Amino acid sequence: MDLIFSERFDRSLRQAPPGVRRVFWKQAGFLLSSLHHPSLRAKKYEGADDVWQARVNRDWPFYFKIIDDKYYLVDITAHPK
Repeated sequence: MDLIFSERFDRSLRQAPPGVRRVFWKQAGFLLSSLHHPSLRAKKYEGADDVWQARVNRDWPFYFKIIDDKYYLVDITAHPK
């Protein structure tokens, strides 16, 4: 599997706090090794066709699509408080 970054994802990741960026790269490694890694808590995102949600941490999810053998990273955002 490969990671493909959308412009939106790339922009959002650059704007995220440094700690979130660091943990994202760890989680991305888990995603590449197994979609079902427990710390990702990956699941289909409700209300969006073919979009998945996984965790960076408790407050930051990221969203992606699986097309062929690639993960297309759509966005990363903070949960609204």
